[in-house]
Amino acid sequence: MIKTEKQRVVTPEYLFFEAPRTRSYITGSEAANEAVRRGNVDIAIAYPITPQSETMQQVGELYAEGYLRDYYRAEDEVGAFAAMSGASRTGVRCLTASSGPGLMRGLETVASWPGHRLPLVFLIMCRVINAPLSIQPDNLELGYMLLTGNVVLHAENQQDFFDYTLAGFVISEKCEVTLPVAVAVDGFFVTHARGWVEMPSADLKLPARECYSEAVPMIDNENPPIRIARDAPIQKSNFISYQMHAAWQQEIQAALERSRQWITRYLGGLIEVVNPGAETMLIASGSAVSQSREAVRQAEEAGKEVGLIKIKSLRPFPGEELRQACAHAKRIIVPEFNCIGWLNREVRSTLYGWVDAEIADGPRVCGGITMPTEMILEWVFEGKPL
Repeated sequence: MIKTEKQRVVTPEYLFFEAPRTRSYITGSEAANEAVRRGNVDIAIAYPITPQSETMQQVGELYAEGYLRDYYRAEDEVGAFAAMSGASRTGVRCLTASSGPGLMRGLETVASWPGHRLPLVFLIMCRVINAPLSIQPDNLELGYMLLTGNVVLHAENQQDFFDYTLAGFVISEKCEVTLPVAVAVDGFFVTHARGWVEMPSADLKLPARECYSEAVPMIDNENPPIRIARDAPIQKSNFISYQMHAAWQQEIQAALERSRQWITRYLGGLIEVVNPGAETMLIASGSAVSQSREAVRQAEEAGKEVGLIKIKSLRPFPGEELRQACAHAKRIIVPEFNCIGWLNREVRSTLYGWVDAEIADGPRVCGGITMPTEMILEWVFEGKPL
């Protein structure tokens, strides 16, 4: 008997909220692996690229132990992501992962997943994507992911990586969602560093995917692949093609919006707010949250109250929550681990016309450099140009 058959199936609510948890001091890669162990995953498809290789290597060990039903290494990222498309269409629970240049190489397929309404979990361990070649944990690639129609969650630490991955399987497969969920972390800062993670027993697992209760039917004898392929007249008629694709794109965006309730249910909301009454607010996601927490602590020691808004979900973006949390703010600072400031742009477009606060254009570190808390504090106390 394989080990997954010895695990007890429990409801997501019991697994997330009621089951006793024990603390382990583990790396982010190990945390993601432990989420997969409890995720009742059917198949994982891997292709190595630093820093995600270690995670998928450990998932391969889960397969050897009997926690997965199938696992293999693809020829490249395009092959891995395409195979995920086929696997998800057959109704099984799927997992893959990538980093930086690997994600960019397969981005066309990643962007096709939502349009095909494919429930799956995609782990992203961020790294530099532009030349010269580097493996450092810059998260510029998430700026591209925001345009794909995937649900995108950005984990701060090892605990988040465990929780978000496990919740991702459930959120992805909800009928009103039926979309891929990407769970991102900043590589090395989380994947190869250790932190405390509270986890329910490995003897528990999620219920299996209910593939006949989703928005789009799986492929079987009643729904052969030819029914999923686009009909020739649709492709040849501009009018029908425009109407069909316009309606479908709107439906994908609507499905993203419908995922809000489940993100809120399983992750406690799309944002977390620290010191909600502060006039100076930091807004951050991923590892920048941890740096911002320390900056908040040091600012308090210096006699200045600073607030922090942690963005958990990048897609759907917490627009209304952000407007409410920033309604009183006079200055907003957005620390980021990328050069273009994709989160700053999201914040500006969301708050435009809603708040009177000045929004600083930074701080940012590029190329995967660690952001010292002193840099954030300089912006807090000295007021860099806006």
